[in-house]
This record gives sequence, C-alpha cells and structure tokens, in this order.
Amino acid sequence: MNAYYLAILQGAVLTVGVSLSALVVAMVLGLAGAGAKLSGRPVLVALATSYTTVIRGVPELVLMLLIFYGGTIGLNHLLEALGSEATVDINPFVAGVLTIGFIYGAYMTETFRGAILAIPKGQIEAAMAFGMGRTQAFLRITAPQMVRYALPGFTNNWLVLIKATALVSLIGLQEMTYLAKQASAATRSPFEFFLFTAALFLIYTTVSLLVLRRINARYSLGTQRGRLQ
Repeated sequence: MNAYYLAILQGAVLTVGVSLSALVVAMVLGLAGAGAKLSGRPVLVALATSYTTVIRGVPELVLMLLIFYGGTIGLNHLLEALGSEATVDINPFVAGVLTIGFIYGAYMTETFRGAILAIPKGQIEAAMAFGMGRTQAFLRITAPQMVRYALPGFTNNWLVLIKATALVSLIGLQEMTYLAKQASAATRSPFEFFLFTAALFLIYTTVSLLVLRRINARYSLGTQRGRLQ
C-alpha cells in the first residue's frame, strides 16, 4: 500500500508541473486577449471576443478530448494530404498544458481587461505627455497597478485551474488523479486513495491561497487592503 501512496506523491509533482506550465500559457494568452479587446481595432476585438465566448461556453473535458484526439487525427490527415508517411502523436503533457492554458487564457483575458480598465486613463495620458512610449507606460504605470486589481480574479482562476488538472488523467498522463485511479482499481480501496488525492489538492490550493494573500497585501500597501476570499 505504501508504494501506491508514494506513486501518488510522485504524480503530485507532475500535477504541479502541469498547473504551473498551464498558468504561464494562460497568462500570456490573457494579456494578449486583454490587449486585443482594449485595442479598439474591430478585427482584434472580434477575435478576442470570439475566443472568450467560445471557450467559456464549451466544457473543459470536450476541449481536452478535441485537442488530444482530434488534434492528432487532424495533423496526421494533413501530413497524409501533403504526401508524407510520418505520423504525429501529441504528448499528453503538452496536450494537457496547452488545453488548460488555452481554456483559462479566456478567463484571464477578462480578469486582466477589467484590471486595466480600473486604472484611471489620466495616468496613462500623463505618462505619454512626459514622453513615455506605450510599452514604457504599460511597464511603469499600468502593470504595477494592474496586479493589485487583477489579483482577486487571478486567484480564483488559479485555484480552479489547479483542480482542472485532474482532467489530464483522461488522456493518459500519469499525474496523481490517474495514479489514484490505478491504485484504487488494483486494491479495490477507492475511498482512501481518492481521499488522499483530495487532501493533496487541498494542500496545494491552500498554500497557493496563502502565497497570493501575501502578494495581495504587498501590492495593497498604501491603499485600502484588499481581501482574497
């Protein structure tokens, strides 16, 4: 039995890797999406709006299976049409990271967009009047303030993203949920292994919440301190 618990703990490390990698993808897409929505350019606004609307309306499980299975089939058909005999297999880790990152990039888009809109426009105009370019004004004026406004929504998205990593067990990635299912099938003791896995997720989310509360307190210095629920 101890071997099964050890295997689940090793799978927990992979879960952390998936969630952190997916977070990076989600943040990049979120910033890009927020920038597109606030750009005022009709094409970019339409693309970003379509992205957030579709992603938030389609179940995560369906997207995961579409990218893993549908993506593999589509790439192989494309290679066949080009006359190549090579075949492509999408790595479960890559598929999981990209899918979860792609999904939560839509939620991050709205979080970052709202945070940017909360900053008075006069500050950006003043920065540009002092000779700052758009990039410099964003890095010096917008980004530091955006963090404070975005943290509550970012925290909620991050906590849900962590729990969503359990879905990658369905595509064969041997993270802790997958290993818990294997252990429960082998020992016919599902309750204790899934309870152990749930406890690991709870520890992960609790530590994340404590860290993000400290960050929120740091960025709220000199203002009315925000509280992360």
